[in-house]
Amino acid sequence: MTESIEVLLRAAAEPTYAHPGDAGADLTSTESVTIPAGERVTLGTGVSIALPDGFVAFVVPRSGLAAKHGITIVNSPGTVDAGYRGEIRVTLLNTDAREPYTVQAGDRIAQLIVMPVVRARFIPVDVLPGSDRGQRGFGSTGYGSGESTTHTGDSA
Repeated sequence: MTESIEVLLRAAAEPTYAHPGDAGADLTSTESVTIPAGERVTLGTGVSIALPDGFVAFVVPRSGLAAKHGITIVNSPGTVDAGYRGEIRVTLLNTDAREPYTVQAGDRIAQLIVMPVVRARFIPVDVLPGSDRGQRGFGSTGYGSGESTTHTGDSA
């Protein structure tokens, strides 16, 4: 069973879910622009929303644009807090080293995922409790089956 919430909306084009059960609603560009190879461009979507308290929206890349053209979102996921009322803008990055990519007004450029938020209550302590993972960070689970890699640098 899929639950829904009401999100107030002002939009040039309403975000739409392509298929039943999809988590992300497509956002479209209100602008036409060519993104040079290796460059980024911020585009308008014409969408402003009012989320209920206790919810957040995340702006995430479209997998087809990433796989076929190397187009992704610079600060993915982009966070839209419940108190924000401005236009949702998307900064696309063309990761292709050689080919520019052209976005036309009306093209689907990102997806919007609305989720509930749980606020943390941070409690200062001198020592954290132990865990199986401990302080092992990037690459600590290995890259192949049965392989274990220890990394002593920054952890995630």
